[in-house]
Amino acid sequence: MIINRKNGVRLAAVGAAAAAAMGLCSVGAANADTFVPLPGGSITQTLADGTVVTVNLTDESATVSPSMGSTPLHRNVWVSGKASVELQGDGVQSAYIYPGYVLACQVDFGAEAGAEGGAGMAWSDIVAGTVGNPLSGGASGGVTLGPGSAIPVDILDQEYADPYGGEAHWGGNYVEGPTGSVSWSDSTLGVSGCAGYAQARSYVNVSVETDNVSSTVTLWGQPFSIG
Repeated sequence: MIINRKNGVRLAAVGAAAAAAMGLCSVGAANADTFVPLPGGSITQTLADGTVVTVNLTDESATVSPSMGSTPLHRNVWVSGKASVELQGDGVQSAYIYPGYVLACQVDFGAEAGAEGGAGMAWSDIVAGTVGNPLSGGASGGVTLGPGSAIPVDILDQEYADPYGGEAHWGGNYVEGPTGSVSWSDSTLGVSGCAGYAQARSYVNVSVETDNVSSTVTLWGQPFSIG
């Protein structure tokens, strides 16, 4: 299943070269997109009833775009990737995959900064993976970040009818059976209002339900610079 969510064009302004986090490549000069290959990752956890959950993030990459308005407050990045889950054990019923990205302005992804994100979530909770599922806080038009703030953004946009027949959206993908996956390609993440260094980091939340346990496993991708 491939879901391509366009969150609207956002202006991105990048200097001649901005150092990327953790040794990643830097953002290039204006008027040139910068392709950032990312390593993805994998995590395996055993739940209380013995169910083994493996979450993988593959084919991950980002393309940082230059600003159309040449202002240092706006950034735009196109992201791609694939999240998958494998369940092993008796009594496995279903799982939900919630992929997304945390966008941050001058926040160290390697520490608990304690800053509040735009969705009203503590940064320490985002890092620890203790926020509710699905991790959500972004808007279709992009997000606004001030110094020290971090906001989680759903990368999927699934439409469904609410109990009253109205249009509703959620950022998850239902998996029935032992395996499942979801992919996204060139989905836009727009950031405005950040006058300093900005980063992004992918995550995959997998909520698992068995006959005896309901649990969530979180996989974090590697941080990268968006200018």
